[in-house]
Amino acid sequence: MKAVVINQYGSKEELVEQEVNKPNAEANQVVVKLEATSINPIDWKLREGYLKQMFDWEFPIILGWDAAGVISEIGSHVTKWKVGDRVFSRPDTTRLGTYAEYTAIDEHLLAKVPDSITSEEAAAVPLAGLTAWQALFTHGNLKEGEKVLIHAGAGGVGIYSIQLAKHAGAHVITTASEKNHELLYSLGADQVIDYKKENFAEVIKDVDLVFDTMGGEVAENSYKVLKPNTGRLISIVGQPNQDTAKAYNVSAKGIWLQPDGEQLQRMAELMEEKKLKSIVGATFPFSRQGIYDAHALSETHHAVGKIVITFK
Repeated sequence: MKAVVINQYGSKEELVEQEVNKPNAEANQVVVKLEATSINPIDWKLREGYLKQMFDWEFPIILGWDAAGVISEIGSHVTKWKVGDRVFSRPDTTRLGTYAEYTAIDEHLLAKVPDSITSEEAAAVPLAGLTAWQALFTHGNLKEGEKVLIHAGAGGVGIYSIQLAKHAGAHVITTASEKNHELLYSLGADQVIDYKKENFAEVIKDVDLVFDTMGGEVAENSYKVLKPNTGRLISIVGQPNQDTAKAYNVSAKGIWLQPDGEQLQRMAELMEEKKLKSIVGATFPFSRQGIYDAHALSETHHAVGKIVITFK
């Protein structure tokens, strides 16, 4: 089968198209024929070698950890799924990712794609949507009526976070450049702060939960807006400064995504009910050049919504 791989760490030039062995389904796995995958920052961070201490893999490495497609083979112990089912997933993080025509996925990580949802819309969800879900609810314990600040609302994770927080009954504040304000209000944001013109730490206060997707100075300033005693900061860009958290009398936690088919299925149901939607900002074809161009766009940090790769 065709795959886009890296044979060493480095720049986008290391992305190459090559033939690799098609996976076989182990007892509790299915093989999915990919119809779409999507790009996430972990893809190019791993490509550049930033995560090689965490993932000590041999080459070639197939990047990509979002899958949407049709089951082409099932393992001997699989009972819930059958060949022909439309599914999507955030597979386990292995060196055999989703920049390939086929990928093998553990059955408990699968969710059914609703009939009303395209493969491109489905492929946008898993990594970014699960990150949003787990930050807000699993770790952030966001409750109805609470106030949440979501940084970088127009990004892949931000888009889902705004919608999920709004569905949970929270008061949703986010940051974005002015050109994206209309979109974010349409997704349910109650207040959108133009980070180029305003310092969020000067215009809001008494926030229950901050979802930090930025780190650095943005994270440091976020402590200032949290409610003392009960305020929480959840970060997906490293471990927060515990000394600062203690000084502001709030809690702070860094998290790492856990693939979860059940949570993904709950998001699929919200999509079917039109309470959650994907914003696909750009699509590229499955090819070396398509993935090269998709990485280039992701690396700008200014893509709106998700960047999706389509297999035609």
